[in-house]
Formats: sequence, C-alpha cells, structure tokens
Amino acid sequence: MEILIIVILFCLMLYAFVRSDKIKKEAALKDAQITALNQEIGRLKTEISGLQSDKSSLNGKIQRLRAELSNLQIDKNSTDQKNLLLKNQNDALSRYQDILNVQTECEYLLKKAEKDSIRLKESAQLELDSAQQQAKDTRRLTKELAEKKTREVELLYENAVRESKRIIDTAEYKAETIGGDAYRSLRESGEIADRIKAMKNVIKGYGNEYIIPAYTLLDELAEDFSHKEAGENLKKLRQNNKLMIVSRQAGICEYVDEYRRNIAIDFVVDAYNGKVETILASVKKDNYGILKQKIDDAFQLVNFNGEAFRKARISTVYHEARLEELKWAVVAQELKWQEQEEQRQIREQIREEEKARKEFEKAIKDAEKEEQTLKRLIEKAESQVAKANEEQKMFLQQQLDELENRLEHAEEKNQRAISMAQQTRRGNVYIISNIGSFGEDVYKIGMTRRLEPLDRVRELGDASVPFEFDVHAMIYSDDAPALERQLHKKFLKSQLNKINPRKEFFRLGINDIKNYTDRMGINCKWTLAAEAKQYRETVKLEEEMKVNKQLEAEWEQYQEQADPVVMEEY
Repeated sequence: MEILIIVILFCLMLYAFVRSDKIKKEAALKDAQITALNQEIGRLKTEISGLQSDKSSLNGKIQRLRAELSNLQIDKNSTDQKNLLLKNQNDALSRYQDILNVQTECEYLLKKAEKDSIRLKESAQLELDSAQQQAKDTRRLTKELAEKKTREVELLYENAVRESKRIIDTAEYKAETIGGDAYRSLRESGEIADRIKAMKNVIKGYGNEYIIPAYTLLDELAEDFSHKEAGENLKKLRQNNKLMIVSRQAGICEYVDEYRRNIAIDFVVDAYNGKVETILASVKKDNYGILKQKIDDAFQLVNFNGEAFRKARISTVYHEARLEELKWAVVAQELKWQEQEEQRQIREQIREEEKARKEFEKAIKDAEKEEQTLKRLIEKAESQVAKANEEQKMFLQQQLDELENRLEHAEEKNQRAISMAQQTRRGNVYIISNIGSFGEDVYKIGMTRRLEPLDRVRELGDASVPFEFDVHAMIYSDDAPALERQLHKKFLKSQLNKINPRKEFFRLGINDIKNYTDRMGINCKWTLAAEAKQYRETVKLEEEMKVNKQLEAEWEQYQEQADPVVMEEY
C-alpha cells in the first residue's frame, strides 16, 4: 500500500513538473512577444526622433528666415534714413532750378527700395507660413502614429497579462486539486503562524518585547495638543466604530443566506469586541505595545474560530479602527499624565519659592534684629569707653572692635538676603549623589534658591531614599535656572530616565561634569569622592554580622530600643 502511494505521489510530481515546464515555455513565448513589442516601440521611438529632427531643422529654417526678415527691416530703416537725408538735401537744393534731376533720381531710388522691401517681406512671410504648416502637419502625424502604436502595445500587454493570470490561476487550481490540504496549508502558512503566535502569547503572557515607548505616539501631535482634545478624538472614534457595526462593515461572512450571514457576523463581532473592551479597560500610559499585540492576537483567534461559520471574520478595516481607538486612549492617558506632572512641577516650584521667600524674610528679620542689638551694645560700649580709665579703655576698645565687626557681618548678611529676595533667578546649582540608593556614577544636577542650599539637599534625603545625599559641588550663579538647563542639555544622552525628561539624574563620571564646568570658567569647590558614610557603615556592619552572631543580636536589641514596636492583643 505504501509503495502504491509513493508511486502515485511520484506520478503526481512528474505531472506537476511537466506542467510547470509547459507553463515556463508559454511564459517564455509571452516574454519573446513582449520583447518583439519592445523592439517595435524602439523603432517607433527612432522614427519619432527622426521626425523631431526634421522639426528641429524646420524650426532652424524658420529662425533663419526670421533673421533675414529682421535684416531686411534694418535695411529698410537704413533706406528710410537715407531718404530722409535726401529729402533734407532736396529741401536745401530746391532753390536751384537747374539741378531738379537730382530730386527725381532720389524719388526713383526711394520708390524702388520700398518696392524691394515689400516684395522681400511678402516672400519671407510666405516661407514662414509654409514652414509652420509643415511643422504642424508633422507634429499631428507623429502624435497620431505614437498614439496608435501605444494603444497597440497596451492592448498586447493587457492580453499578455490576462493570459498569464489565466495560466497561473489554472496552475493554482490544478495544484490545489492535486495537492489538496497540503497546498492550502502552504498558502495559509502566514495566517497559521500568526495564530500560533497569538496562542503562545495568550498562554505564556506578554513580555518586554511588546513594550513601545509612549512618546512615539505623540511625535505627530502639536505641542499644545491636550488630553481633552485626545479624549474628543477618542469619543469620535468610538462613535464611528459603533456606526461600522450598525452598517455591517465590522465583519465578513460567506453565507449566501442573509439571516445566517448576519447571525455569524454578530457572533464574531461580539466575541471580538468583548475581548477588545476588556483589553481597553486596562489602558495605561505605558502599555500601548502589549495591548496592541493583545488586540492583534484577539483578531487572529476570533477569525480562526469563525472559520467554522463559513469563514465569518472581523474586517481588517474595523480591526484597524479599534487599534486607532487604542492609540488615542493611550495618547489621552499620556497627555493627562504629562499635564499632571507639569502641574506637580509647578506646585513643587511654588512650594520651593515660598520656602525660599520665608527663609529670606526670616533672615532679613533676624539680621535687622541682630543689627539693632549690636548697635545698642556698641552705643553702650562707647559710653563705657568714654568714662573708663586707660587700662579699662584698652579692654573695652577690643570689645567695641569685635561688636563693630559683628555689626558689619550682620549688615552684609542682611544685604545678601535682601538681594537674593529681589533677584528671582539667583541661586545655587548642586551636584549630588547617593551611592546607597542609585549606585556608582549616578548624579543629580538640580537647582535651589534657598538662602541655605544644603537645606534642600537634606530635604531630598529625608524620607524618599534610604541614605542621605553627598554633595560634590554647590555652584552659586546669578542665573541658576539657565546654568541648570545648560548642564542638563550638555549631558542629555547620559540621562538616566529616557522617558521622563524632568528627572534630573545622570549616569556619567564626576570628572566629566567638573571638566565641563572648568571649561565654562566656573570656579567652585569640588568633592570628587563620595563619602556615603551611612551606606559604607551599613555594608561593613552586614559583613560583620554574617560571621558574628553576637554583634547581630546586639544590633537587633539596639534597634528595638531605638524604635520600639508595641503589638496590641485582640
């Protein structure tokens, strides 16, 4: 039995090979016909080129005649000038009756020149009209011939394409008849691969390979495009998708009976929309790629299940419309998040400005209070100096000098606080790191307008990170926001968070920052090595506790005493 099957398959393959060879010969014959047609087109192009050459020759002749006509016109003008001159001379000689023969001769010459000019002009015009008519006839004949040959070539090409399509369709039909399911599977291999991929995704889940950064969806939008406008677009898309369902554009089915066809389409559309709505319910600003793949997989699986109902399936147009709906849902989420992030930044800036303002006001009040106190002490010391003897004067004079120095320092501090309060762009740009929280070679480049900038650094290390920050540089600037932006722009490619540009952490060497600020001519004190005291002590303690259980017990006891926990019994 197996031998018989092998023999049958061999015969089928031999038949297919012979048929394929015949098809190739027919195709070669068609190619030869097309080649002959191309040669005919080349010959026609050559004839057209010759006609165009004749046209160019006629145009040259026309130009030459026009040049001759122009020369004759010039001669006529010259003759007119001579005639005018002769008339002037005739007027001057009219007093002399004995030389009338000269005037008669001039009139004769003038009339003769005018007749010659008219004759030459008429002759040139006739030649010009003849050349133009000949060129027009040549162009008309050339155009008619070219159109005729083009129609013939197009007709032959259409026949050749039609015949080739018929041969290919016949070969495919026979191959499907012979090969059966194997040939159909080969033809549908792409769809089968997509279905297998969709099933694997449903079983194994969706990994990082489907993640698409949200900013790629915003590239085509205007800068002032808001999440409200995106929401309006999303609303319009959903209404359009509902109209597609009502107008029967969402699904396709091959049932002839309209009732069965509509039932099958409603079945696959409901199944597909159920999956899509579940997917859209989990839309966030950062999961577009995964949700898009889930909808693509739902499209493949629903269409696969719908094949049992005369290939009931979702239309590609409706599937693309639902993907567009997903896109705008994600865009709306991303824009909303960006607007919230901008508002958060504004609120944080307002809080920072308010803290700086209060700090400046407190510093000014404290400085004024200190000035008043010192002035009273100085007045008291001066009165004591006036009343003291020589020995007491020396001691009191030292106290008076010290009070005056303190007064001068307090005045300078007061003036500095007033100046910084008035200058809203003055501040400090800081470079800080936190090895225990972010690792080596990660630095935050930020800006503060606080009178005591280290207060801002301490705030950053209070509760949001496990260890305090180390300060590598504190750069005072009259335009701190501009200096901060310049540093951010310089080290843009080293930014740690490539999605949110408002995060001010950068992965680079501390020497890179220092060298750039040195080239800018900025002089400030640098601490290149991070102390990271608490982090290094923690690492050391962990290593020691691994081998010293007594130390571990003492540490636990210390922690319980430092932060006791009381459990209520119920």
